[in-house]
Amino acid sequence: MRKYLLKLDQITTLAEDICENFDNGVIILRGDLATGKTTFVKEFVKQKKINDDVTSPTFSLQQSYGDRVFHYDIYNHGLDHFISLGMLEELERDGVHLVEWGDEKLKEILDNAEIKNMTISIKKIDDNSREYEVDYAHA
Repeated sequence: MRKYLLKLDQITTLAEDICENFDNGVIILRGDLATGKTTFVKEFVKQKKINDDVTSPTFSLQQSYGDRVFHYDIYNHGLDHFISLGMLEELERDGVHLVEWGDEKLKEILDNAEIKNMTISIKKIDDNSREYEVDYAHA
């Protein structure tokens, strides 16, 4: 477990570390509304040198950036809906899969399926600062 206390304009530090150490598998992003889950995804995509416009896939469920970065948001539909659509198979594809609103149940499924994963929990400290708790346990 590693913690980062960063100003919003310092998120590059975290994204660089993750890009260097995690190039295949699932990154579960946790945090309250407006803590910066999509902001992290934007910076991660930027660090991967992909120029795609990053938007939250709240209604589309999945966005793809380049050939190897996939972004999911399961807030509106929930994990059961995600599973019923066969999306778990998507997480086995080669690349990095960033899942907003993943929970312990998703982590357990990934661990049981032996899919490499990590969790980033984001906590808002103030309007300009966040604490990022990165769990590399199954990375």
